[in-house]
Amino acid sequence: MKFNSKHFFLPRSTKNGLRSLSLVLLFALWLPFYASAQHKPDLKALEQYIENARQEWEIPGMAVAIVKNDTVIFAKGFGVTDILKKNPVNENTLFAIASNSKAFTSASLAILVDEKKITWDDKVTKHLPYFKLQDECATKEMTIRDLLSHKSGLKTFSGDLLWFGSNISREEIVKRARFIKPSYGFRTKYGYQNIMFIAAGEVIPAVSGKTWDEFVKERFLQPLGMNRTNTSILAQATDKNVAQPHVRWNGKMQPVPYLNYDNSGSAAAINSSVNDMTRWIRLHLNKGTLEGKKYFGEDVHRDMWTPQTLNPMSKGAEKLWPSKHFQAYGLGWDLFDYHGRKVVNHSGGLEGMISQVVMVPEEKLGFVVLTNTDNSLPYALMYEITDRFLGEDGRDWSKVLLEFKKAGQKRDAEAKEKLEKERPKNAKPAHKLKEYAGTYRSELYGDVVVKAEGKKLTFQMVPSPLYKGELNIWEKDEFVLSWSHPTFLPGGRVTFVADDKGNIVEMKMDVPNPDFDFTELELKKVN
Repeated sequence: MKFNSKHFFLPRSTKNGLRSLSLVLLFALWLPFYASAQHKPDLKALEQYIENARQEWEIPGMAVAIVKNDTVIFAKGFGVTDILKKNPVNENTLFAIASNSKAFTSASLAILVDEKKITWDDKVTKHLPYFKLQDECATKEMTIRDLLSHKSGLKTFSGDLLWFGSNISREEIVKRARFIKPSYGFRTKYGYQNIMFIAAGEVIPAVSGKTWDEFVKERFLQPLGMNRTNTSILAQATDKNVAQPHVRWNGKMQPVPYLNYDNSGSAAAINSSVNDMTRWIRLHLNKGTLEGKKYFGEDVHRDMWTPQTLNPMSKGAEKLWPSKHFQAYGLGWDLFDYHGRKVVNHSGGLEGMISQVVMVPEEKLGFVVLTNTDNSLPYALMYEITDRFLGEDGRDWSKVLLEFKKAGQKRDAEAKEKLEKERPKNAKPAHKLKEYAGTYRSELYGDVVVKAEGKKLTFQMVPSPLYKGELNIWEKDEFVLSWSHPTFLPGGRVTFVADDKGNIVEMKMDVPNPDFDFTELELKKVN
C-alpha cells in the first residue's frame, strides 16, 4: 500500500512522548558540540607549552595573544627582542607581520567597494593603465578580485626579487611584471603572488587619492587604536620595544638589521604588536564593526572570507590533518575546514620574522603569533591552540613539525656534504677572471655587477645594495656563490655562458630556496 500521510496519526500522548524523546535525543546529540564550544583550556599550561616550544625551536623572542568571545583573554611575550641586548618581549613589542599585511589591503579595497568607488570585478587596467603581463588575456581580463586571490597565472613567489631589499618603487615593480613569464593559464591554478598584491595596493591611491600607507593609517590604524602599528620600519627607528630579526648563520643564531620593505607595501610592509593585532582580529570576528563603529559592511566581509581559488591539499597534508577536507584562498585570507569548523588564517614571513593570524568564527576565537626568526612554530600553534579550545585531543603539533624540520636539515646537510666531496680538486676557470667581469642586465630585475679581485670574483646586485658576495671557482665556468653578510638565504651557484666565439655573454644564478627564484633573472652581459 502506498503511504499516505493523511491517514497516519498517533494518539496525543504518544505524540507528546515522542516529542519529549526527540528533544532529549537532540539535546544529547547537541551536548558534545556545546561542551566543545564551551571548552576552556588551561591558559597557564598553554603558556608553559609555548615557552617550552620556543626554546625547542631556538626562537629568540615571540608574542602570542588570544581573543575569545570578543575579549582578549591572553596576551604575553616570551624570550627577548635581541639575543645581544636581551630586552624582554612583551605584548606591545613590534614585529614585522609580513604577508598578514595583505588582509589590510583587501579590507581597504572592501571599503572602496562599500563606497561604490570600485567593484571587486573592475578590470585592473581601468585604474592602472600601465598594468601589463606577458599573457595578453590576463592583462585585459585581470580584475581586482583576481589580484587578491592568486590566480594570475604566475607561479608562487615569482618576481619577488623585484621588491626584496631593493630600491625599486611600487609602481615600477608593477610595471616590470610584464617581464615575468607565466607558469599557468590565467585563472587556471593557484600561485601565491606578492607582485599582484602590490598592484592591488596601487589601485587604492589611483581611486582614493591617498597612498596605501595613508589609507590604512586613516581608515584602520588610527580609529581602531592600533597606535603602535606602522607601515614602514622608518616609523620605528627610535622605538626601544622592537623585535630584531635573527637568522642562523654558520650554525649560530645572529641578529640582523631590518631590510627596508616599504616597496612591498600592500603585500608585506606592516609592523605590529600582538596587542594591536587583537583589535584587528576583533574587527573581523565582528564582521567589519567594532565597538559601534562600522569599518566595512557584512557583504564585503563575506566576500573576503569566501573561497575564490582552490589550493589543493597534498596527500601528506591529508594524512597529517585528516579532519581537513579543503584549502582555498579568499580575498587576502587562507581558508580551510578543521574539525568541522571554518578556519580563516594567514601566515607571514620576511627575513628573520614569521607570523600567523588565525580565526575560528563559529567559536568566536582568534589569535596571533609573532616571532623573530625563521621557524614553523606559529603554524604549529595554529593547530595546537585551536585543538585546545575545541577540546580536541590532538597531537603535539610543535613536536610533529619540529621533527619534520630536523629531518629536512639532516637531508640538506647530507646533500651538502656529498656535493662537497664531489667538488673537483685544483679546479681552474675556463677563462681569465677578468673576462667574467662586467655588468649583467636583467629586464626584470636590473643590473648585477661582477668584478675580478685577486683570485676571486665579487658580485653586487645593484637594486639590492645589501646583496653582494664572492664567487669562487667550482670548475670551468661554474662558481660557488657566497653572501658577504648573515642572511637566511643559502649559498648557490653561478654559471657563466660563452657564445660560439668564446666570449662570456650571460650569467645564470641559482640560489636554491623556497622564497626567491634567482633563475628567472636572465642576466645578459652588457659590457
